[in-house]
Amino acid sequence: MTLSRRVLRAGTGLLLGGTLGLTGCGSADDPAPEPTTAAAASPSGGRQFKPGAAGVGDAYFPTYGNGGYDVSRYTVKVRYDPERDRLTGTTTVQAAATGDLSSFNLDLAGLSVRSVTVDGAPARHSRKDDELVVTPATGLIAGNGFVAEIAYEGEPQPLRNETLGVGGFLHTDDGAIALGQPESASTWFPVNDHPSDKATYDFEITVPKGLAAVSNGVPAGRSTAGDWTTWKWSERSPMASYLSTVVIGKFRITEGEHKGRPVFHAVTTGLPEGAADRSIADTVEVADYLETVFGPYPFGSYGGVVISDARIRYALETQSRPVYSAGFFSGGDNTGVVAHELAHQWFGNSVSLARWQDIWLNEGLATYAEWLWAEHDGGRTAQQAFDARYAGSSGQVWRTPPGDPGVANLFSESVYQRGGMTVHALRVAVGDKKFFEILKAWAAQKRDANATTAEFVALAERISGKQLDGLFDAWLRGTERPARPARL
Repeated sequence: MTLSRRVLRAGTGLLLGGTLGLTGCGSADDPAPEPTTAAAASPSGGRQFKPGAAGVGDAYFPTYGNGGYDVSRYTVKVRYDPERDRLTGTTTVQAAATGDLSSFNLDLAGLSVRSVTVDGAPARHSRKDDELVVTPATGLIAGNGFVAEIAYEGEPQPLRNETLGVGGFLHTDDGAIALGQPESASTWFPVNDHPSDKATYDFEITVPKGLAAVSNGVPAGRSTAGDWTTWKWSERSPMASYLSTVVIGKFRITEGEHKGRPVFHAVTTGLPEGAADRSIADTVEVADYLETVFGPYPFGSYGGVVISDARIRYALETQSRPVYSAGFFSGGDNTGVVAHELAHQWFGNSVSLARWQDIWLNEGLATYAEWLWAEHDGGRTAQQAFDARYAGSSGQVWRTPPGDPGVANLFSESVYQRGGMTVHALRVAVGDKKFFEILKAWAAQKRDANATTAEFVALAERISGKQLDGLFDAWLRGTERPARPARL
């Protein structure tokens, strides 16, 4: 994600200026009682079935996500009519119960639910704000898998966070954009909307003929019937829900192959051909360089999407296919932002957050990747980039600890720039050989998983053989400018 000094918005992976309804049984109008005992919920005697939690308990966003189950796969089938701003969909959720459940929650914002089934049997459902509460006909036993299917429709709405701004599903002049961090998925399909519950995804997105519908993963074909075209996508690597996207509109599409993987780029036709097209075309070159630093590229496809919408002033590392605001290319070619978002494919996407407090693990490493790429591409060195940030950063950067920035500063300059400086300080402390060994080991050992700062520190100490508590305390948790480290 790439952020702006001028405006912070939910979903800002990297902002411009990166220096820095119809209801079924038990609807919302007719809440259904929840069985709470084995006798009420299941013939399995002796079990006490309880509702799943309406949130994973993240310290920053306690209500995000849900407890009591683990999703393995989503199949999302939606049809969107831009003229009516109307979405209809059916999402299938394959999951396993982690406790004995009388009911469970899914995050779904604004859309009306028509029906819900669990393992093929009708299930009751009710709504509480953006929570969809599903009560199966029988209780769900811990350790057992289940399949929920939710049919829904309505006019998708953006999410408005008082602190972070607007994200989620946005109607555009020629289609729509679903994008945002720390949440957005729940505006177009029911989901366990927290990065701690990663899953694989299949998308089938039907739009008026003549429009493209670009999403995550490997292109799985498209077909036209009458006035509608269905675009299919498959992401077979586990993905955090906020990294899902759909971008609908008119695009210049470029398809190819690199190292046996499909390459799919889309640039809005609202831009003349030029810097954006060239910069996105460099995706595979940048990815190849980053492989030498971080290890094998972690996903089954490459790509990028460039959009032009005044509300989107950022780039976001949507998995396997980052989305970039056209503004990043207004001054000419810009592979720096491409390097930042591609670095996230390793750090942020493949290795994902377990909790939002540790956002620096994503942004600090991606910022440092920008510095490494610039040096590789003939620009200033990583040491020079560090020196400039260290000398030029404001007091607010030093007062805000990137290891625990707080919700209001989740996408602050401290998280990005001081986060990047933390990575450089680590490099100086352990030396190049151990430093790059740490980066590759982190990407390999935590691939497709979730991680915390404590785990990163432990890995760095184990590989380097050094005690690093003082370094990370100063750079991640302190509220004063740390002493300048030695130069490389």
